[in-house]
Amino acid sequence: MQVILQIFTDSAVMRVVQEACGPLEVMDPSLLLRPEPTFAAKPVSMFRDYSVDPEDPIKERVRVTYHKMHTYQTVDFVRGKMDYWLRFDKFCSTVMDALVKMNDLVDESDPDVDIPNLVHAFQTAERIRADHPQEDWFHLTGLIHDLGKIMAFYGEPQWAVVGDTFPVGCAWGNSIVYRQTSFKNNPDGNNSLYNTKFGIYKPNCGLEDEVMSWGHDEYMYQVLKHNKTTLPEEALYMIRFHSFYPWHAGGDYTHLCNEKDHKMLHWVHEFNKYDLYTKSADVPDVESLMPYYQSLIDKYIPGEIEW
Repeated sequence: MQVILQIFTDSAVMRVVQEACGPLEVMDPSLLLRPEPTFAAKPVSMFRDYSVDPEDPIKERVRVTYHKMHTYQTVDFVRGKMDYWLRFDKFCSTVMDALVKMNDLVDESDPDVDIPNLVHAFQTAERIRADHPQEDWFHLTGLIHDLGKIMAFYGEPQWAVVGDTFPVGCAWGNSIVYRQTSFKNNPDGNNSLYNTKFGIYKPNCGLEDEVMSWGHDEYMYQVLKHNKTTLPEEALYMIRFHSFYPWHAGGDYTHLCNEKDHKMLHWVHEFNKYDLYTKSADVPDVESLMPYYQSLIDKYIPGEIEW
């Protein structure tokens, strides 16, 4: 734990974060979800900037990650990944051990911060805890929402792990980041089964019946279901769809939503403001917080689980 805290407080890491937080031009519809004033660790216009600047290493890293994602995430690719990962035979570990591993992961699709994912996990969880003190399941949801990114340590490229998600098997939504340029080499765009408004789906079929682009959201949801977590349905829904920005922020894909999706949208919006607007260089005291969150893990996802 001492090593983890030393990494968190390293001045070089903080300098990178500060450099990444200069004046930015936001090009993303999620700005419609403006944070409460108390969430504004930095101006709202500085979040989710996907403008293109080849001279900016973080912006270029983000753009390349998304272009690979939008090229290779096809119906066949996703079905293959589901077949591979949802055997749950890759490894066994406790949730806390998996979380600590996130100290070695920096999300290549994130234009907001360049810090280890474990920092983001505790930032999100602690802000939820402050505003929802009685809902311990919500605190734990904030802590583990990105834990599916552990796939990056087991052979998956980040474009198949991180970033915004979208349904495969139907026309791509207009609000997907880099939409106008990033899908030009995706073969599903030329497949008449997959390139129409509804594609392989029926109107109002419900998001849970869609095949989403493969990534950490779907994987973590499936891991929790497989290991029989007692987290409530709201928690599982937030984990499964928190990266589906084209829907919950961009307003796309409503023609595929059912009544449950419309009701759950409230929870996704509530979660999103903590997931997005708590990103900053402020590092929580992870070591002192470990016992509390371990107690929640013991309550909702105890022991070693199958991944």
